[in-house]
Amino acid sequence: MTDVDLLEKKLAFIATCVRELRQLSQPERIAHDVREERFVAHTLQIAIQAALDIASHIVSDGRLGEPRTNQELFDLLQRHHWLSSTLTETMRQMVGFRNIVVYGSQSVDPRIMQDIVEHRLDDLLAFTSAIASRLRA
Repeated sequence: MTDVDLLEKKLAFIATCVRELRQLSQPERIAHDVREERFVAHTLQIAIQAALDIASHIVSDGRLGEPRTNQELFDLLQRHHWLSSTLTETMRQMVGFRNIVVYGSQSVDPRIMQDIVEHRLDDLLAFTSAIASRLRA
C-alpha cells in the first residue's frame, strides 16, 4: 500500500530544497567558494535522493517492476504513466549528477551546478507536480 503521507512529505521536502536553493544560493560563486559549492551540491543531492525515495516507494508498492539501477526507477514510472518521457530523461540525468556527488568518482563541474540552479530547478518541481497529480487521481 502506497504511503501517501510519506510521499507528500518527501514532495514537500523537494519543494523546500528548491526554495532554499533559489533564496540562499549564489550560483555565480560556486566555482570560487567551497561553501557555496558544497551547499548547492548537498542540497541538490538530498532533493534528488528524495525523488529517488519517492520513485522507489511507488515502484515497490505498485509492483511496477524490478529496476537494476536507480535510473530505471524513473523508466518504470514512465512505463506506468507517472512521468512523461522528457521528465524521465531529466530525472535520469539528475540521478547521474547525484551519483557523481555521492560517490566522488569525478569532480562536479561548477558550471553544471550553476546551470542547474539558474535554469533547471523547475524540473524538480515538475517531478513533484507529476507525482502529486497522480497521487490525487
